Amino acid sequence: MLLAGIDIGTLTCRLLVAEVNPPGEFTVVDADRRILRLGEGVDQHKRLSQAAMDRVVSTLKDWKKKTTKYSLNGVVVVATSAVRESENRQDFLTRVTQETGWEVEILTGDEEARRTLLGIRFGLTPAMSNFLGLDIGGGSTECILAHAGMAPAVISLDLGVVRLLERVLRLDPPTIQEISQAEACIDEELAKVSKAFGTFSGIPLVGTAGSVTTLAAMSQGLPRYESARVHNYELRLSTIKGLEQNLITRTGPQRLAMPGLEPGREYVIVAGTVILRRIMETFGFDTCLVSDFGLREGVLVDLATKKL
Repeated sequence: MLLAGIDIGTLTCRLLVAEVNPPGEFTVVDADRRILRLGEGVDQHKRLSQAAMDRVVSTLKDWKKKTTKYSLNGVVVVATSAVRESENRQDFLTRVTQETGWEVEILTGDEEARRTLLGIRFGLTPAMSNFLGLDIGGGSTECILAHAGMAPAVISLDLGVVRLLERVLRLDPPTIQEISQAEACIDEELAKVSKAFGTFSGIPLVGTAGSVTTLAAMSQGLPRYESARVHNYELRLSTIKGLEQNLITRTGPQRLAMPGLEPGREYVIVAGTVILRRIMETFGFDTCLVSDFGLREGVLVDLATKKL
């Protein structure tokens, strides 16, 4: 089946056109992603700004034209934290439908985690069935405890890179005090994970989404993003700490000189790095296996499964 999926995220919007035949076939035909910051200011004002909505709708119209050249068996468009938390979300949903013809499904945190897990599992070997999945987004972070033969346990945290940046990391570069405040915010949310899941001894950590994949690219000094080199890359905690020190001593424009960092992430990458580092320290992970498969792939796997 040739399917198209669009993930309208708090920071990034992603398009994926792929041939999907569960349980194991997945061939990318077309892909695009744009950092549009739809969730800018939502944490404070609880509303999507007109400028942010304009950016996203304009991109969706471009993608509508792009996808019409394919004979698609289905299209799914989903939205996450920024849209589900905004008071004027219906204005945005109405505009998208009127200007593209697409209906947008707003995912709950749990449903976002479920589909993210579908994507992560599709990119792993079948032997790797027990792990903690981590999706650090712009407005929320999803933690997914996966065990073979059991329903996954999921928790969605009020913690994301845009949210942490706007709440705490306001100066550039951030101060030592701001980093400490960010750690306190992260620790408060992680207490919910410990209470819900207990300990994680003996299972690996698998991370997905932009912050984790960007750190993998930066760790390797990639001049341009290469999915094949990012996917299944092992990020060490010591490497993450070293990257963090380099990031927090630079301004946003200075960070852009660091190989592997794409424009648009020069500010939020600090928040993403601190979140990942603190999660690994808190739960005793020395390494994080990087997955370039996540929600974007998961929504297509979910759609393909429903159409079978």
